[in-house]
Amino acid sequence: MGEVRPIVRVGDPVLHNPCEPVTRFDGELAALVDDMFASMYAAEGVGLAANQIGVALRVFVYDCPDADGEYHKGVVVNPELELPGLGERRLDPGEEGCLSVPGQFAPLPRADHAAVRGFDVNGEPVTVEGTGMLARCLQHETDHLDGYLYIDRLPAKRRKQVLAAYEESLNAIEDISPL
Repeated sequence: MGEVRPIVRVGDPVLHNPCEPVTRFDGELAALVDDMFASMYAAEGVGLAANQIGVALRVFVYDCPDADGEYHKGVVVNPELELPGLGERRLDPGEEGCLSVPGQFAPLPRADHAAVRGFDVNGEPVTVEGTGMLARCLQHETDHLDGYLYIDRLPAKRRKQVLAAYEESLNAIEDISPL
């Protein structure tokens, strides 16, 4: 079933550098994917990139709905993101959050349709296309593997607000003393 691993938080260098391509499709990769699903579910997320559990490899898992409410679950190894051309692209202005910046959300326009091409855990080619939250998830998780967090796409002032609120929430937890 997989082992739950701690989620890496904003500021850790593994989140801010591009990940390495996967070159071996073996039992070690399969075990990593199992751990990623277990960690994602334990954190109540809808997607998780390998670097969010400290592994700098180009792989992410997802289990989230599309614009029609239909759930999609899978893994993409070495994903390449494909977005509609600028003339065809429509933006979804929705909010976004991240397990590596817990408790914080901000509006972030993303393409309302996205696709990724890559491989499954066995090295077989796979293409995942999505709308709605699934499209947002595909873009968000691919960003992680490229060394970006969603907050890196926010305007500087909003990014500072999100980070300040995150720091404040950490300080509030530290201020709670045992009875």
